[in-house]
Amino acid sequence: MSTRLGWHDYAARWAALHGGFDPRQAGAVVRGWVRLSYEIGSRLGRLRVSPTAVTVGGLALCAATPIAATRAPEGLFTAGILVVLAAVADSVDGAVAVSTDRTTRLGYVYDSVADRLGELCWLTAFWVAGAPTPLVFTAGALSWLHEYVRARATAAGMTEIGTVTIGERPSRVSVTTVAFLTAAAAGGLDRDLVPGTLTVFLVIWILLAAFGLAQLSRAVRRLLR
Repeated sequence: MSTRLGWHDYAARWAALHGGFDPRQAGAVVRGWVRLSYEIGSRLGRLRVSPTAVTVGGLALCAATPIAATRAPEGLFTAGILVVLAAVADSVDGAVAVSTDRTTRLGYVYDSVADRLGELCWLTAFWVAGAPTPLVFTAGALSWLHEYVRARATAAGMTEIGTVTIGERPSRVSVTTVAFLTAAAAGGLDRDLVPGTLTVFLVIWILLAAFGLAQLSRAVRRLLR
């Protein structure tokens, strides 16, 4: 059995794959999340679980969210839990790859595609549960543009992460999770509260995405000028 990769070696490899952003120097929440992913991922790696299997599992969890949302409001609680589990899987697949030295450029592409498809599933769950279609579309478009701008800037020669914006994927995970759990609680009081509750959180998603895109655009202009 192979020797387990230590936390500091893992963090150094993780930083190299994320534009030099060192999780050991991050805030407590980010550092704790990356450390948790490392602990789970390194153990799965020793069990010979592949990164792709974890990615597929996470995407399956995302695909189940709109199905759960069809049973709103009760099903939204399940949808919220599914989002949390999918977010864990999204971090753990990379941890498995890094800890077992199986990181590949193709795996990075697959992971990015899975992230976008997963978020599409979450937004579909918003829509299924009664959120307004224009807001669902706007939230998805802004988040997609955020990731597209960073990807194109990297292709154009940006070697750094640019900046960690307020509209990153962890923010979208948090907003979606709280939205579903809050809507489930509100719906327990009155089912008619569900669409309005989800609408409020979609507006929050849109604002975070818009501000995040502005932050990223400034960083890209600075780095590629």
